[in-house]
Amino acid sequence: MEFLADLHVHSKFSRATARNLDLEHLYIAAQWKGLSVVGTGDFTHPAWFDEICEKLLPVGNGLFLLKPDIAKACDSEVPPACRRPVWFILVTEISNIYKKDGKTRKNHNLVFSPNIDIADRLRKSLGSIGNIESDGRPILGLDARDLLEVLLTVSEDNYLVPAHIWTPWFSLLGSKSGFDSVRACFGDLADHIFALETGLSSDPPMNRRVSQLDRYALISNSDAHSPIKLGRECNRFRGEPGFFTIRRALESKDPDAFLGTVEFYPEEGKYHYDGHRKCQHRLTPDETRSFSGICPKCGKPLTLGELHRAEELADRPGKDPVNGDPRL
Repeated sequence: MEFLADLHVHSKFSRATARNLDLEHLYIAAQWKGLSVVGTGDFTHPAWFDEICEKLLPVGNGLFLLKPDIAKACDSEVPPACRRPVWFILVTEISNIYKKDGKTRKNHNLVFSPNIDIADRLRKSLGSIGNIESDGRPILGLDARDLLEVLLTVSEDNYLVPAHIWTPWFSLLGSKSGFDSVRACFGDLADHIFALETGLSSDPPMNRRVSQLDRYALISNSDAHSPIKLGRECNRFRGEPGFFTIRRALESKDPDAFLGTVEFYPEEGKYHYDGHRKCQHRLTPDETRSFSGICPKCGKPLTLGELHRAEELADRPGKDPVNGDPRL
């Protein structure tokens, strides 16, 4: 079977999220959107982890179903034509802020676990390092490489996917605090990374101009902060839904198992172009270069967006999204 999976969402315990961002409303919204697998988000947060344990049932394939009585109460809000099984996968996002090579690094990483026991042991390991209680997406002063080491030490079935890799402020390759490669970030453990999340403000043609990304499965998700935002980007798989089905598809990049992504218009994303939101200026990379990287309104350096950053690392020709001309 083919199925759609949105693997990066949050809970009501993350900052700037909707109050109804709970398992029930994720279950309802997933059916509206045609999704079969949805991330739990935020399993490191104690209260949310308790809800996961209370409301979900493991089904033996590394995924979870909403308990039948809860699901039955929710189904009345789903049109009969939209009703489908919805499985949950254990995932959390970690915000890593740390110093490396003389520079402050800020990157977000998705961590996936195959069962409650392993997720709980990982939560406790991370709780001994920093505060996991104040936010569903905890901020840890931990090198991303060391985070990867912690989760592999807990279980090699855990895996890490760098989140929204191009965003300027909090990402692996971002213009403000990122690196120029996966290996520069994860060092000796870089070979354990097999997938990257590209985010709402980029699209596949933009990403495939950067040849160093060829070895990775490129996924995209909603990063939903409310149920209605679920599925605005998601991933297509073929096979029986399961934790290891998804992992093997991403690790192998088998085109018959990982079928690609459903994409948002990148121009609609918050960080596609350069500019300053407060100054209400949005510029293409060429326009930014014509201003020498300085905002024409406030005189401060512009924030370089995802398109600009991808162009900096690109080593293949592509088409300018504005003018349509081939470029490097």
